[in-house]
Amino acid sequence: MGYLRALLLPFSLLYGLAIWFRNRLYDWGWLRSVAFDRPVIVVGNLAVGGTGKSPMTEYLVRLLSSRGRLATLSRGYGRKTRGFLEVMLGDTARRSGDEPLQFKRKFPEITVAVDEDRVAGVSRLIQSGHDIIVLDDAYQHRALRPGLAILLFDYLAMGKPKWLLPAGDYRDCFRERWRADVMVVTKTPPGATETAKDRIRRRLSTTRDVPILFASIGYGPLTPVFPGGPATDALHSDTPILLLTGIANPVPLYEFLLPQVSEIVHARYPDHHAYSAADIRKTIRRFNEIQNPHKLIVTTEKDAQRLLDPAVKDLLVGLPVYMVPIQLEFNAADDVTFRELVLASSIGKR
Repeated sequence: MGYLRALLLPFSLLYGLAIWFRNRLYDWGWLRSVAFDRPVIVVGNLAVGGTGKSPMTEYLVRLLSSRGRLATLSRGYGRKTRGFLEVMLGDTARRSGDEPLQFKRKFPEITVAVDEDRVAGVSRLIQSGHDIIVLDDAYQHRALRPGLAILLFDYLAMGKPKWLLPAGDYRDCFRERWRADVMVVTKTPPGATETAKDRIRRRLSTTRDVPILFASIGYGPLTPVFPGGPATDALHSDTPILLLTGIANPVPLYEFLLPQVSEIVHARYPDHHAYSAADIRKTIRRFNEIQNPHKLIVTTEKDAQRLLDPAVKDLLVGLPVYMVPIQLEFNAADDVTFRELVLASSIGKR
């Protein structure tokens, strides 16, 4: 353990005690947890950072959108507004948050809403006639009792210490995984062996018989960020790219792109970073320094929502800016198991 982590450990112990006591108050019934008569599916994790919650939410939308009137509900991290808000296609990330805006633009037929108060948000969506609600990043919201709790873990982080904030990366105690109805280990490398998976299963197992499944991230073809932008069929070995990211963990995307291109210049910002005009001008200067006519700017779907903000959009229009779509992918057996669990939970009482 580094010196800084050691110094922060007492604060982690205090934080852990507070989190443990809060969870017990809900377990003992001293704090109220609200259940609903409609299917409410929660997606979440215990650690900070990206574990693939957005791709999981999109997977659920694709699976459930034909089974009734569907809504997603998020906090809307990074937005400058407060309270309940229905996300519209013309919104900016500053108004609704980047991930909810991404959901709305990919699935315009569903309702996408944001609210810090998840109980109030779900109540409002049910009152307006929605049949199924998917909550993004709500595992810690004990005031709401989900019909199905999906807990995600990052495969590459499974061997790391499970220290709580601020010494570590966990915002909730590792033991709280027992509340999950299904655990999914995301970002599983294609070459992961069954021996390695069994080791993770043993690490995650609880006294409850909870399915532990494995999923990977699949990347789609480059897509223009700006409507009407030039299409490109694929990356090439002579293509240098400037990779612009403001996400928690860009390493998997970087490693996916690296073998396909001649060079990657990485402009890396913190998760949910609100790009300023100065950030974009600096990025463009770095892009212009690349001496190759085939160069591209590549970013993520989540970053693209922030790049479409009027404050920075005009600086990038006319440049070859592309995003890389991603989606969650299970193997055949785990996909069947997961779909059966989700579809069974989507039959609610009316």
